[in-house]
Amino acid sequence: MEKSRDSVEYIKSESGRVLAMVIRDDFNDYEKFPPFLKSGSEKEHLAKAYSGQDFESERKTKAHVTSDELPLQIVLLNRSPGSIVHPHYHLVTERPKNDTRHQIMFCRRGSIKIGVYSKEGDYAGDTILSPGDLILMYEGHSIEFLEENTKAIEIKEGPFPETDEADKVDF
Repeated sequence: MEKSRDSVEYIKSESGRVLAMVIRDDFNDYEKFPPFLKSGSEKEHLAKAYSGQDFESERKTKAHVTSDELPLQIVLLNRSPGSIVHPHYHLVTERPKNDTRHQIMFCRRGSIKIGVYSKEGDYAGDTILSPGDLILMYEGHSIEFLEENTKAIEIKEGPFPETDEADKVDF
């Protein structure tokens, strides 16, 4: 496991391919993952789309922690009271081509052990999620609930196939 930025860890295959990204509850390094607002028109859009945030605050309170080409995007926000994101929806432009459906596991209560594997079945390592931690899993994984009354939220790309067997490859 490689810990490359404050409270963000990458679990990689032997070849260096990223298999999972773990974001710890104590993440606070927003300026290392800023939104990249380069042009004047992007700054103008920001001024119209948000209230209570200026351009410099945006860089210190919003972290784009995933690469733009991934099918699931994680953005962490740490906004002051009164900050507003005005009503909106997101357009579907181009869907990324990926070999597996990515999945996020968020630990709400208790603890969860996640084993990370490549799609070929090679074991890359374990990580323990505590309350507030999340993991973005790019490829294979196992999940073990470690405490009584552990609660988690699982988010993955859809649509879900008709059966569990059609949804996954077991190894």
